[in-house]
Amino acid sequence: MSSTSAPRGGGTPPPDTDPVRDSAHQIWLAGLGAFTKAQQEGSKVFDALVQEGLGMQRKVQSTAEEKLAEASQKMSSMAQEIGNRATGQWDKLEGLFEERVARALQRLGIPTAQEVQALHARVAELERQLRARTPRSAPAKKAAPAKKTAARKPRG
Repeated sequence: MSSTSAPRGGGTPPPDTDPVRDSAHQIWLAGLGAFTKAQQEGSKVFDALVQEGLGMQRKVQSTAEEKLAEASQKMSSMAQEIGNRATGQWDKLEGLFEERVARALQRLGIPTAQEVQALHARVAELERQLRARTPRSAPAKKAAPAKKTAARKPRG
């Protein structure tokens, strides 16, 4: 047996051919064939890759938009919760302030708004009763100005 293999064409190689050269030549031709095939199929493969890339980009973009919407909703919810807490705290502070002011005014003897309103209502009621008792034909007399008295000096 020989250490070299027979060419694929069948039969024995002609005496003037070198088996290594034939093998290299076949590899060269296979490479050219692969190159030609790649050129022919290359545009189809490229177009398929572009379509896959577009699909992937849409998927990624959709996922990113969903995550952004989720994050936006969470932030909005958190902001609203913080706002509600702040409003509650502000209302408590306002209530405390009003209570302290009311106690201070009460200590000073200043009437509350309710007391002043009740007094106004009472005055209005008394005026209405007074008008009801006074005859309409007689004009109302003007009250004479009160005389001022001089302050007396204490005798010492």
